Amino acid sequence: MSAREERAALTPGTSLYDYALFLRGIEPDGRIPRKGYPLPDGPPEPGPRDLTWHQAQAVVTDTLTPLLADPDPVRAAEAVHRRVADLAMSPRTLRAHTTRLALADEDAARRTARQLVRTGTHVTAVGVGMALLIRLGEPEDVPWLKALGMLHGLADTASAALDPLDRQAAALLVLRSRDRSRELTALTDAVTSGDAEATRSALLALPHEQLMWQPRRLAEAADLYGLLRARPQDPELLALTGRLLHRMADQQDSRPQILDYPPARAVYEALVRHADELSPTPEHRSLLLSVALDLHSGAPVLLNWRPGRRRALLDALDRLLPGTSPDPGPATGDRQEEWFRRNRHLPFARAGDGDRPRWEVVVVHGSADSSAVETRILADGVPLVPALFGKGLGNPPEYLLDSGRLRAGPEPREVQLVEAYCTEGCCGALYVTVRRDGDAVVWDGWRGAVGPTPPAYRFDAAAYDAELARAERDLSWCWPARSTARLIAAGLRDRPDLASRWELAPSWAGTDWRDPDTTVVQLRFTPSAPPPGTGGSLYFVWRLPDDDGPPGDRAAAALQRLETQDPKAFASFGGGNQELAEALGYRERPRTPRG
Repeated sequence: MSAREERAALTPGTSLYDYALFLRGIEPDGRIPRKGYPLPDGPPEPGPRDLTWHQAQAVVTDTLTPLLADPDPVRAAEAVHRRVADLAMSPRTLRAHTTRLALADEDAARRTARQLVRTGTHVTAVGVGMALLIRLGEPEDVPWLKALGMLHGLADTASAALDPLDRQAAALLVLRSRDRSRELTALTDAVTSGDAEATRSALLALPHEQLMWQPRRLAEAADLYGLLRARPQDPELLALTGRLLHRMADQQDSRPQILDYPPARAVYEALVRHADELSPTPEHRSLLLSVALDLHSGAPVLLNWRPGRRRALLDALDRLLPGTSPDPGPATGDRQEEWFRRNRHLPFARAGDGDRPRWEVVVVHGSADSSAVETRILADGVPLVPALFGKGLGNPPEYLLDSGRLRAGPEPREVQLVEAYCTEGCCGALYVTVRRDGDAVVWDGWRGAVGPTPPAYRFDAAAYDAELARAERDLSWCWPARSTARLIAAGLRDRPDLASRWELAPSWAGTDWRDPDTTVVQLRFTPSAPPPGTGGSLYFVWRLPDDDGPPGDRAAAALQRLETQDPKAFASFGGGNQELAEALGYRERPRTPRG
């Protein structure tokens, strides 16, 4: 029976570390199972559910703090073994609170952590030691962490402890534990074998979806920077590098990974230095322009650049990319070509550090095949959303610019700059109060920032208004379907009766996330006389596929239709209050399964 299927009983006195090495030694093909080798006694039972987060924190603090101050690591580790077993707390909760402990003697805690990791026989106690090494680990701890990371349930803690010590080992643990499709097996096997050529081939062979999944971990596991140094003029490797960097710079769903990738600056330098090795295809041109947009106003701005280096990279990309005609003529219908033409100027118009305004608005449409558009706001050259929040894209220009929310009036106005990708109710949002103070515009009253409260910013009011007016006029980010959505939204703002006559109100207008050429208008229905026992609102989604007509004509036709037809009769029901929907006979369409 393979170690993949076997759950062995741990011989009394055998450490989990020795157990992990034993299973690795008897594994027929030398590969670690995706979820790790089974624990000897199965996964620990979850702890009691009646403790709040703060109560659990207090229990862990009271239990472990005095034990970890004991200068005798053997005695302290034995005490930890006994006490954590009595806590009956889930390993995840225990780890979270252990990493936050205030330690009176870090050296004593480190010695105890090593004793637990190297000789511990119970997974919960060993987990405490690994959690402490997230903060206190040193290079000598790497072999033990790598071995324990092979066991089921310990990979995440091991990789967190390995991150500051051995990035490649940490990345391999993450990739192995999450490789459900086994598409990464060839890569992890090649990295483990030390074969750089096989690693390059396996990395290049990965499907697009895998490259977008864990770009930093892929780059770290494969030692992308080392591959580039060995093959600086490899066009396939350079193109892959551009894709990984662009994905790492993305903050669509979490903190941008580029900020946690130590060789980022060197890898950008290597890419730009040899970018002329890429064939001048539309795909490569668009990729380099996306990288330039990131370097100009995205999260990579926050990297610790030497003075003038980022500008030098942007200047090099500007010289390399072909220009566009000031009079491009009619649209070609090629989405990628149109995206390049519209955005070619953006990262280079004011690329230098010295000539950028103190307050700057940059609207970025990230790529031709996406509907994601964000408003990037820079103060003194620093992009505020990744610097202060980093959990999602800045709010779209329709929300911040078309609405006039960023205009500084006589009364202070609180403005949401970004909402977490998982909604504000889950992970928050970033707010600032905008107010005019004489000849200055002040941004202060920050709410929701990660870390210390940001300072108040004071901008010259005339320069602020001029930059805002420029940003409101610049619609280069907008493609036809998005223009149609903006015009419909403006029409509904100017003529609220078009929706209110049907007891509707505009909720959102934009383009379909999966199909950027489809305009989407969402309307909220709140009946004035709901059926007894019901309440709330329902939502209706109106999709208008692109018919190649001018956006102005398409928007006018849509608004005219609202004069005579109730959208509830032709738009799709999009959900809302369940009792109200059932009372009125509305049901959501079943989702089409993906083939």
